[in-house]
Amino acid sequence: MNFVPHPYQAYCIGQIIEKPALALWLDMGLGKSVITLSAIARLRYDLLQVGKVLIVAPKKVAEATWQQEACKWSHLEMLRVSTVLGSTQKRIRALAEPADIYIINRDNVAWLVDYYQHAWPFDMVVLDESSSFKNQQSKRWKKLKAVRPHIRRIVELTGTPAPQALLDLWPQVFLLDGGQRLGRTVGSFREQYFLPDKRNATTVFTYKPREGTEQAVRALLSDICISMQAKDYLTLPDMVEHDIPVVLDAPAARAYAKLERDMLLEVSPDETVLAGTAAVLTNKLLQLCNGAVYDDAHGVHEVHSCKIEAFLELVEQLNGQHALVFYTFQHDRERILTALARSGLRVRAFTGPRDADAWNAGQVDILLAHPASCAYGLNLQQGGHHIVWFGLNWSLELVLQANARLHRQGQREPVIVHRLIVQGGVDEDVVAALGDKDEVQQTLLRSLKARIEKVKGASYV
Repeated sequence: MNFVPHPYQAYCIGQIIEKPALALWLDMGLGKSVITLSAIARLRYDLLQVGKVLIVAPKKVAEATWQQEACKWSHLEMLRVSTVLGSTQKRIRALAEPADIYIINRDNVAWLVDYYQHAWPFDMVVLDESSSFKNQQSKRWKKLKAVRPHIRRIVELTGTPAPQALLDLWPQVFLLDGGQRLGRTVGSFREQYFLPDKRNATTVFTYKPREGTEQAVRALLSDICISMQAKDYLTLPDMVEHDIPVVLDAPAARAYAKLERDMLLEVSPDETVLAGTAAVLTNKLLQLCNGAVYDDAHGVHEVHSCKIEAFLELVEQLNGQHALVFYTFQHDRERILTALARSGLRVRAFTGPRDADAWNAGQVDILLAHPASCAYGLNLQQGGHHIVWFGLNWSLELVLQANARLHRQGQREPVIVHRLIVQGGVDEDVVAALGDKDEVQQTLLRSLKARIEKVKGASYV
């Protein structure tokens, strides 16, 4: 596929190439991955300014997102990518592979620094979700700080930081400039720009920014950050789809493959697949993608947590921005509520107008809704601009109407629609069907028949 960058993407690519240290603080879904990979390709093959590139990412992102993005665009086909995940031996083998880009999850940064010791080989490092490095006391931050002098180029990617996170900027910015802009120590930054907030007689628990701190910090970082508020000066499309690939781990993949095969093999080779049968089977497969299935007695059996894990990483990367989350099955809702129970976020499941009013008033961080329950008539655009499809839906009309709860007149931000898509699962068939805008029932039948043919022609191990 040919990549035609939006003006803001072309600008960001140029800035990465021009500046050895840069933070891209753009909302998720605006193309930070393709922006960064495009700059890496030019730096590596056109300008010959980098050799080995390390990308540090959350685990589920490290498994597939960057690899899929590199394969998607024709101008990136020359990039060789090695995924440094799994056991110690698997990671060591992946590091020995000849590649341009090595992708590792953030929890293994300390191991990586210790593995190379004084022979750090990566002259460019990309921190995908740099807020993972907001704690200067963490082992991963200290280890990366130790090898920072050996890194000639560094790019930090994250969503727009919220004002209350200003104190968290110091560790991230220090990795960019070594303390030139916000001070050599977090104490000096805190003393200059913050006041004690909650405290007792001897201990300060929290700090609040002094008046004008946000504006002052913006000015200090304006030359190395794009940007705390992208909407301030970038022309953005009014709605962006952000597909997030979810890779099943080995046990989950085996469980999914066996359950899919067992269900599909129940269909006789000579049987004409009827619409009702197709609906039942594909619903079961969609449940499998989401991680749990109902049995005949309507009991719930959890098969895997891979999509839940990807969802939690997505919520983390939203950095406190509100999200309208669409689920498909009741067990999806219950598992999401359980996963978010200790997050500290204000979470509600939509039941009626009171929840809509609370969302629009900014009193809800995560609003869970079934698309059929709020697809028509509700105005939710005041409460946020992020939509998350945890479970996918075959109905194009329902999807469009559900997205229109935020993407409608009065929305002041670009709407970002995040879709969690299990790789190799029926999720991919749904996405293809929605993209074709074809007649849903015929597409569903074709998808199911193709999967039946596949499992009947394959041996299960």
